[in-house]
Amino acid sequence: MKNPYEVLGLKKDATDQEIKLAFKKLAKKYHPDLHPDDKQAEARFKNISAAHEFLKDKDRRRRFDAGEIDASGAEKQQHYYRDYAGPSGGSHASQDGFASNEDLEEFLSRAFGGMAGGMGAGMGGMGGMGGRRSGGRAGMKAQGQDVSYTLRVSFLDAAKGGVNTLQLPDGKTLKVTIPEGAEDRQTLRLKGQGGPGYGGGPAGDAYIELHIEPDAHFVRKDDNIHLEVPVTLKEAVLGAKIQIPTLTGPVSLTVAKGANTGTKMRLKDRGIRNRKTGQKGHLYVTLKVVLPDHEEPELAEFLQNWTPRTAQNPRKEMLS
Repeated sequence: MKNPYEVLGLKKDATDQEIKLAFKKLAKKYHPDLHPDDKQAEARFKNISAAHEFLKDKDRRRRFDAGEIDASGAEKQQHYYRDYAGPSGGSHASQDGFASNEDLEEFLSRAFGGMAGGMGAGMGGMGGMGGRRSGGRAGMKAQGQDVSYTLRVSFLDAAKGGVNTLQLPDGKTLKVTIPEGAEDRQTLRLKGQGGPGYGGGPAGDAYIELHIEPDAHFVRKDDNIHLEVPVTLKEAVLGAKIQIPTLTGPVSLTVAKGANTGTKMRLKDRGIRNRKTGQKGHLYVTLKVVLPDHEEPELAEFLQNWTPRTAQNPRKEMLS
């Protein structure tokens, strides 16, 4: 892997938040779902994920910044390299730059997490090196890559919470629990649901970005819900009890006599639960008076013969 800072387009002094934001931005841009059959984009996405995984590990990042390890996580064991001795120095090192095969094996063991024994076995004619360190240390372990997905969620599922099924590119499915009061573009982390680990290491994580679909009636503003409710002319003039929808089902609402378009009412604690405080917002209802869909001759005749007690010009302010 290249320098992880360069992969994410960051400087060495980047904060944890800047690293996270850079990863999310690039992951969205190069996600395989957006570039099907594009091997370059897939490779770029893997590099981005690997760089993010590397830098979010505080210990690995510290050691990389200090020059103790390289971008692959391998130790930098420069002190095992030995210069050639001068004419009077006695024996010379081998042309590999190591004093002996034992030194070379020790270097490989440190650099590749104990894999030198296997490598030595595969290098069997090199001065009897194979099998000398057959025990070695355990194989290198690494956490699997994190993966990112987007999930479309209905307004009501986001408001009330629920469980949705995410269809993965390989045909598998993933159960995603939507928390009550989930917000648009909120990212959920599913631990251990990412790529498989290496050498017995833990699996990576899955990051699910929620895309909340708009509702036909409800509009969310912070933790409050706003709802426009149509009422008939008769209901507005004479008053009535009507049924209106809420997040948890229909409820009865009293419309006062003489209600008008724009009249607002509040239903306490009928909004969305705040994830931090646990308190619920409110449902704000705005009335909208609607005329009959079809002709009403009696209503037309009444209005023709009706003289209001108080003259009214609803457009007065507009014309002044």
